[in-house]
Amino acid sequence: MKKLIIIGSGPAGLTAAIYSARARIETVIVEGLLPGGQLTTTTDVENYPGFPASIDGYSLVLEMRKQAERFGTVFVSGDVKFASLVEKPPSLTLETGEVLQAAAIIIATGASARYLGIASEQKLRGKGVSACATCDGALYRDVPLAVVGGGDTAMEEALFLTRFASRVTIIHRRDQFRASKIMAERVQSHPKISIVWNSAVEEVLGAAADKVTGVRVRNLITSALSDIPVGGLFLAIGHKPNTDAFKGQLDMDETGYLIAKNTRTNIAGVFAAGDVQDSVYRQAITAAGSGCMAALEAQRYLESLVQ
Repeated sequence: MKKLIIIGSGPAGLTAAIYSARARIETVIVEGLLPGGQLTTTTDVENYPGFPASIDGYSLVLEMRKQAERFGTVFVSGDVKFASLVEKPPSLTLETGEVLQAAAIIIATGASARYLGIASEQKLRGKGVSACATCDGALYRDVPLAVVGGGDTAMEEALFLTRFASRVTIIHRRDQFRASKIMAERVQSHPKISIVWNSAVEEVLGAAADKVTGVRVRNLITSALSDIPVGGLFLAIGHKPNTDAFKGQLDMDETGYLIAKNTRTNIAGVFAAGDVQDSVYRQAITAAGSGCMAALEAQRYLESLVQ
């Protein structure tokens, strides 16, 4: 049986590992299907402290991993398919069939942005297609941008992008927003924002150029197609927390985000860090901060077991 298992290898999981392994706690990270998490799809990270010249997301995660390895963290490839957290000790069953047990577990599995599911979108992810305006908006200065969505998050993303873009076009499937009235009014009155109603993105243009050059939009009423030239496409159609393996055991909100108090879940010895329990900020720096918190909480819990 291991002392501490961390599920997830993004900023939250790696920071937790750095703290726990440095405290001489036997630490194992289960990397998941996408080692490094969403940050690895970000081309330039300009707002993570300590990198004034910016750093690409993959390199940032790699540096964190090296630091965790330096203190003795062991990495296990694979994804958790089933978790038994109520029984002591808690156990995890990987997709390979391997079963791991630990005295304490930190869940840092993150959340996955919802995408449109079209091939051209996937080809251009990280090359102009993004699901985080706060992360990537500053990379697109003085170019036109598009936002897909109609909720408060889409309104916030569009308003944020006006700081950088020459103009912002919101593409929405309906003829009115789901967003709160005040947010919708701010967007509709903004001089740099235009709205394309009753429409959906059919294709992201620019694969040949290896960067987004525009979007092809279908009017859902007339079926007419039109191309909108943009230098970036931002998806704001929601996130799905990666918590399926823990349903029925851990407290979650209606969307599936884990409910944690100071990273402590409703099960003693099980902690949550990063985007899996954060539907508000979803930044690398906040994920790393909560990873630190989870590691310290786990350390205190493990110490309590031997008293």
